[in-house]
Amino acid sequence: MKELLITATDTDAGKTILTLALAAYWQTYHQDRNLGLFKPIQTGIGDRELYTQLFSLDQSIDEINPLWYETPVAPPVAAEREGRLVELDQVWSTFARLRQQKDFVLVEGLGGLGSPVTHELTVADIARDWHLPTILVVPIKLGAIAQTVANVALARQMKVNLRGIILNCVKPCSEQEIADWTPVELIQSLTQVQVCGIIPHLPEINNLDKLATAASNLDLEKFLPLPTTIKN
Repeated sequence: MKELLITATDTDAGKTILTLALAAYWQTYHQDRNLGLFKPIQTGIGDRELYTQLFSLDQSIDEINPLWYETPVAPPVAAEREGRLVELDQVWSTFARLRQQKDFVLVEGLGGLGSPVTHELTVADIARDWHLPTILVVPIKLGAIAQTVANVALARQMKVNLRGIILNCVKPCSEQEIADWTPVELIQSLTQVQVCGIIPHLPEINNLDKLATAASNLDLEKFLPLPTTIKN
């Protein structure tokens, strides 16, 4: 496995936190292996700026994010407003070069698995067509079970290679809230997909040590290509 797509049930679910945590983990414990970060399409200011701020990457901004729109809305809407096209050929060619250069590439999607990329394609279509192993981030909140079931059903319908589910505390959560809103056994029973761990609430997203620790407590063997370190 040379790459991993990080997608979610919706926007603001925790894709960026998981991407940063995995990148921090990789650069902490696997410094001898060359990691790439890839944001195929971005609208507005956000992830690509954060990547370059937190990590020393041997990548230009265009190699990190080959297609950028100023308007912070869905790509097909942003493209129309700016009189441009959603040029997926450009995105794919950049990604193809990057995966040849790097030992592993973390690909952060936009929005959720069902979010539009063009007028015809969603993130799920890209995951399938590009043969991307995929992890689904689910925010811990009321209604998370139904969102998870719906997104796993979409992934299965689209033949996405879904490797697991990560639960994310988008706000401080008690043990009881986690158990009530995202009961692991129930989610796994309903979806037949493994829950690979929980990310605690991390308000300091620039703290690389805490990010790496959060990643080390996930079941990384399910979706990372290297042996994991001993969990803390």
